[in-house]
Amino acid sequence: MKKRIASKSDARPAEETSIVVEYPDNRHMTGLFGEHNRNLALIEARLGIGAESRGNRLRLVGGEDAVRTARQILDRLYSRLEANHTVTTADVEAAIRLARAEPALEEAGEALAIRTRKRTITPRSPGQVRYIRALQNEQITFGLGPAGTGKTFLAVAWAVSRLIAGSVDRIILSRPAVEAGERLGFLPGDLREKIDPYLRPLYDALNDTLPADEIAKRLERNEIEVAPLAYMRGRTLSNCVVILDEAQNTTPMQMKMFLTRLGENCQMVVAGDPSQTDLPSVSQSGLNHALRIVGDIPGIAVVRFAPEDVVRHALVGAIVAAYDRADEKARARAAQTGDGTDDQPAAESEA
Repeated sequence: MKKRIASKSDARPAEETSIVVEYPDNRHMTGLFGEHNRNLALIEARLGIGAESRGNRLRLVGGEDAVRTARQILDRLYSRLEANHTVTTADVEAAIRLARAEPALEEAGEALAIRTRKRTITPRSPGQVRYIRALQNEQITFGLGPAGTGKTFLAVAWAVSRLIAGSVDRIILSRPAVEAGERLGFLPGDLREKIDPYLRPLYDALNDTLPADEIAKRLERNEIEVAPLAYMRGRTLSNCVVILDEAQNTTPMQMKMFLTRLGENCQMVVAGDPSQTDLPSVSQSGLNHALRIVGDIPGIAVVRFAPEDVVRHALVGAIVAAYDRADEKARARAAQTGDGTDDQPAAESEA
């Protein structure tokens, strides 16, 4: 029976194009269209097209560009199913984001796949495409942007892929603990118990890419090291991938100390959100300071994520954008009144 997929958008171009797409393997249609055709409904809503499905045939109706984009998205998702991957709502959202980007970025998606023990990870936004390219080609990469853009997760996945391929001997994961001064003494327990809560996001990323027993063995053999930033002092780091997370909470001296640990066959990734610093207002962020000083050095890449690169949940992107607008209004008010608070994020100044 012919089924019409209801579109959430009634506004369509005056001139419509109609194409019929037929996929060879009927077994993949449920995965492609989604349960109750929710994948098709999502594509319809995002692109403003109509879709009618019957078996393995699909008719797309709408503006020429939108229909062509929808065809590209469906073809990419079908290729995932042919490769025995599942197609989730997040995969559909990712395909839409990449299809709307530059054609070169959309085509690069599969070629930039990161393979780990648990899963194969492909970029889900234009920013992620640029980030993975930088990880592949540069010795030091700065990943800057809001929460949910995959800065830390992709860096850890990349490090794991290099470790299991044997191109490095170990992974070192680090972040400032509690605050830039890393005052942990007041917390109960031994050192591991004190710092583990602040390093938990790094363990979560590891758990998404490696089996638990392998993580435990590699931790025991020191092939994976998770430590607060202070433990980097005085070391020369060689044959490894080193990731510094929450880098906006470093001081300039800490950042200089970290970057100068670079040794032979060492790759560094610095991830942070300059708008989310937890440092006291009188302290300068080592992340922003470093970008001004070393950002133009050859061999160092700076990748900036936008709210449109948020892949965590659709609402997260909307929340980030809303805070950005509030920050812009706060800075505009500060500039008009000359009160000197234009560096204060709206989230703090209006709390």
